[in-house]
Amino acid sequence: MEKSNETTMIYFIITGISESPLLQAPIFLLVLLLYLVTLGGNMIIVLLVCLDHHLHTPMYYFLCHLSALDVCCSTVTLHRILFTFVTSERTISYSTCIAHMYFFGSFICDELLFLTAMSYDRYVAICNPLRYTQVINWTVCFLLSIFCWILGFLETIPFIVLLSSVTCYKSKIINHFFCDTVQVFKLSCSDTSIFEIVLITEGLVLLCLLPFILKCTSYVFIIGTIMKIRSRVGRRKAFYTCSSHLTVVILLYATLSYQYLRPVSTDDLDYSKLFSLFNTAALPILNPLIYSFRNKDVKSAFKRQVKYFNHLPLDRVHVRD
Repeated sequence: MEKSNETTMIYFIITGISESPLLQAPIFLLVLLLYLVTLGGNMIIVLLVCLDHHLHTPMYYFLCHLSALDVCCSTVTLHRILFTFVTSERTISYSTCIAHMYFFGSFICDELLFLTAMSYDRYVAICNPLRYTQVINWTVCFLLSIFCWILGFLETIPFIVLLSSVTCYKSKIINHFFCDTVQVFKLSCSDTSIFEIVLITEGLVLLCLLPFILKCTSYVFIIGTIMKIRSRVGRRKAFYTCSSHLTVVILLYATLSYQYLRPVSTDDLDYSKLFSLFNTAALPILNPLIYSFRNKDVKSAFKRQVKYFNHLPLDRVHVRD
């Protein structure tokens, strides 16, 4: 490529979901609605788990972290659409774009790791219930959560290092609604083969394949144990406790695999945007809807807290479990 077509990057221009002026308002309203539902639903879960002592169990402890991650992931990506509509500003500085990519990638890694921890929790609860409180104690939960957070933020560093090594770009325009790692690398003037190798090896092996194998192993034992249960009601109850987790795992892995585990040169930006929007706007809503609000324990906790605050005198400021 000629030197004149190469650009040393200071800022990028985000095109958004659509460049049509007539679609800007509907897109803004849709994204705002999805974000508010995501924010409200997941924050309710976090507050309920913190306030109600009946939910102080390992399963809801991990759900609390998952809800916090859903809020963070949606905020990092969707705020750009809302910001652009309000300010009409489509430019974003290079350093801010790098930061967005780092945090978004880290939050996705954390979510996959927490889903793996949750599958282990369900494995112990169903396959070895008599030792559940000994195996999944609060020390183990705390160490697992710390491990997931730290590893998630460490796994994204190689991609950020590769991004920092890029010295020139073909264009300043990112055809996406946020700073997507794959789209930014497609603008690079240099050879992206190293990035594709790192994406496949680390992304496929460490982030997707290894946790996926652990989840599958857990569910092989879980299904084997459930099939041995003689009571139909018992089998149905056991399957119900795992179905929500398994559904979210399948949806998340499917969308991420399509987005990132394919050749960078594949030119299907419109579909990529739709999958990204589903991943960052629709999937986070599933956590409170599927995981929690359908759960009788969460419903009972919500009713208890509403009843308590309705009868709370104005001069009392403390919060009880």
